[in-house]
Amino acid sequence: MSNVTFFSGENVPLEMHKVRMVQKINLLPIEERLACMKEAGFNTFLLKNRAVFLDMLTDSGVNAMSENQYAAMMQADDSYAGSETFFRLEATLQDIFGMKHFLPAHQGRACENIIAKVFVTPGSTAIMNYHFTTTKAHIHLMGGKVEEVIGDEGFKIDSTEPFKGNLDINKLNNAIERIGVENICFVRIEAGTNLVGGQPVSMQNVREVSHICRREGITLVYDASLLADNLYFIKVREAAYADVDIKAITREIGELTDIIYFSARKLGAARGGGILTSNDEMFNKMREMIPLYEGFLTYGGMSVREMEAMNVGLQETMDINVISQTPIFVKAFADELQARGVPVVTPSGGLGCHIDAQRFCSHIPQTQYRAGALAAAVFIASGVRGMERGTMSEQRNDDGTERLSEVELLRLAIPKRVFTLSQIKYAADRIAWLYENRELIGGLEFDEEPKVLRFFFGRLKATSDWAEKLAAKFRKDFGESL
Repeated sequence: MSNVTFFSGENVPLEMHKVRMVQKINLLPIEERLACMKEAGFNTFLLKNRAVFLDMLTDSGVNAMSENQYAAMMQADDSYAGSETFFRLEATLQDIFGMKHFLPAHQGRACENIIAKVFVTPGSTAIMNYHFTTTKAHIHLMGGKVEEVIGDEGFKIDSTEPFKGNLDINKLNNAIERIGVENICFVRIEAGTNLVGGQPVSMQNVREVSHICRREGITLVYDASLLADNLYFIKVREAAYADVDIKAITREIGELTDIIYFSARKLGAARGGGILTSNDEMFNKMREMIPLYEGFLTYGGMSVREMEAMNVGLQETMDINVISQTPIFVKAFADELQARGVPVVTPSGGLGCHIDAQRFCSHIPQTQYRAGALAAAVFIASGVRGMERGTMSEQRNDDGTERLSEVELLRLAIPKRVFTLSQIKYAADRIAWLYENRELIGGLEFDEEPKVLRFFFGRLKATSDWAEKLAAKFRKDFGESL
């Protein structure tokens, strides 16, 4: 995106790319959307894409690739071992992050699996700003625990804090003293924080955390899956880095951390992942796991064509006009909703626009999955598929009781270079209508509940006939309009 002043005075995001390939999408009548939602067990993950108009479920693996990425896929070297594709990708990552070693994996959660198996021991604790669903699951599967030390501002929906994803330094020091260095497997920074609104982490915070970890001899792990958005926020919100080159910022992150891992389904707009480190001992321990769980060391379970696309995508991430597109579109979406009274997370972060389901659906008990109900209602009203990021995304306590999430959010992801401004305005319009009729939305309860990562494939049912009433009100208000 580019900072261009319009004569009209409007603040309109201006894309620095043009569309050269399109994909047809369909907007079904509301009665069909309702039937599809029921068939999916009120879980947006289980919707068939043919039923979806605007897919805002995630930015993972659905970002639009550039012409140069597609062109690069044609030069892939599909050798099982010693592929030139790997060495091209390795050189790019070494140049960007300044780290010595690269281990390929098929996606981000595969990296988490390797890191957990190597570093997490039964009873050990991983300290982090905030957990991500798969990260926490991998740590628990290895017998470890998670302690979160995000700053208090991270849980405030309305805020002016520019870096709500920061670790609270006092909480971190207290946790280290209480748990004991010998019982800590690693400290993890997620930049930005997926489950609390895609909120960024400042470079100053990374520096402070790194100083503590090196003083105490604790491994510092950095999840760079959402790094592209976070780099943009460092540039525009952290005064000390306003004139610093993006590659210089990424290299500083590499210098301050022991391990960086990422999902290229997010970072690099391709499909794959990887782990980086300059520590020989850590590299050797993780290297042993790659052939067991991923593939040989020079493909790691990835298609070499995707590795070529990742290579180019990572280079393009060093362009401010590339990494600014999602944050600026997210802000435009959030501003449009706020103007219509819809409660959203502020300041807007990366990844997507986050609606506050606590206020939107305050009449629904939290144990009836407010954010999940809102996600279902938004699809019924608009054909827009979002993702629940609240209690449904948590895992039950050991005694079977619900672990109520600190926040209840509906995430509407904005994949890079996918949507137009008119589509964003359509989504905002239908959500604004839904907000005016929010009392019609009811709760959900599980019909089929998996024990692990239930939000992925669990099935729910409505606690009443609220979905039918919502569809009827839509038809009354909009007539024959889709």
